[in-house]
Amino acid sequence: MIHPHIADALKAPALVALTEGAVLIRFESMKVYSALAAVVRLLEEGRVRPGQTLVDSSSGIYAHALALACHRHGMRCHIVASTTVDATTRAQLEILGATVEQVAPSRDLRLDQELRVRRVREILAERPDVHWMRQYHDDVHYLGYGEVADLVADALPAGRRLSVVGGVGSGASTGGLVEHLRRRDPAVRLVGVQPFGSVTFGSQDHHDPEAIIAGIGSSIDFANVRHRLYDTVHWMDFTHAMAGTVALMREHAVFAGLSTGAAYLAAVHEARRHPDDLHLVIGADTGHRYVDRVHARHAEALDPACLKPFEVGAPEEMAMPWSTMAWDRQGRPGARTGRAA
Repeated sequence: MIHPHIADALKAPALVALTEGAVLIRFESMKVYSALAAVVRLLEEGRVRPGQTLVDSSSGIYAHALALACHRHGMRCHIVASTTVDATTRAQLEILGATVEQVAPSRDLRLDQELRVRRVREILAERPDVHWMRQYHDDVHYLGYGEVADLVADALPAGRRLSVVGGVGSGASTGGLVEHLRRRDPAVRLVGVQPFGSVTFGSQDHHDPEAIIAGIGSSIDFANVRHRLYDTVHWMDFTHAMAGTVALMREHAVFAGLSTGAAYLAAVHEARRHPDDLHLVIGADTGHRYVDRVHARHAEALDPACLKPFEVGAPEEMAMPWSTMAWDRQGRPGARTGRAA
């Protein structure tokens, strides 16, 4: 196939067998699906016009995806970037034509996120012609994952229950994929992975000093997270996510990001608990932006064979460095009761 634009090629995933019970769906940049479909729908509905400036806050993956979608469809792009956005990503954004503002460096990811959103609101007040994409809140970002669900359904063997394991993030990637998959099979399980410190599933009171797991948690509420889609939740710290990331490279030669490593570690545990399921591990991006902080430190990585989570019955019972519980497709924290996973 000759693709009309590089974005159409970049979004295509590869399915890679990991174990008898696990398959990796590996993306170069998963959110390209989301950004492309969102921009097309907004143009179709007249919510944005050709050539208009689209703005959003991002820790990196969505920024690149949105810049590609804007390049593909003749839109302008403005990114308010996290302090975690690396020089390689920023250079690509700028060459693609995006204007980039990066917030001041901060060790506090909550402050980083709040500063970005505050700056976006300032831009909107200054420039009413700009459209805020609201990747965290506008469910238009769910649309693109219908295509991924079709690919998965066509490629994976029938006869085994499917369990999708991946970072929660803005909610649209794992949530969008599973929402579409359940239209074919309501039994599909969804296992969400969170870093400690994220408010999304109630771990905000736990501090991980090395937390840089961009894209799978949040320090502010995301309206796009549909808690009732999730069957099980795992919370893990940086050292455990790093262990999974290094193990994925060492055992399967897959160079992936930290959220993928965290999902892989969770999937290994889930496969022991549910050996009859086929576990689909979400690999949202490659490992390039984690080279220095993760891959270069591979000698420090813990042995995954020695790791296991605390199994808890409610978010308030969780403990670092790794906890898991059955969410049972219930509401957000404070609106549910739990039991052990």
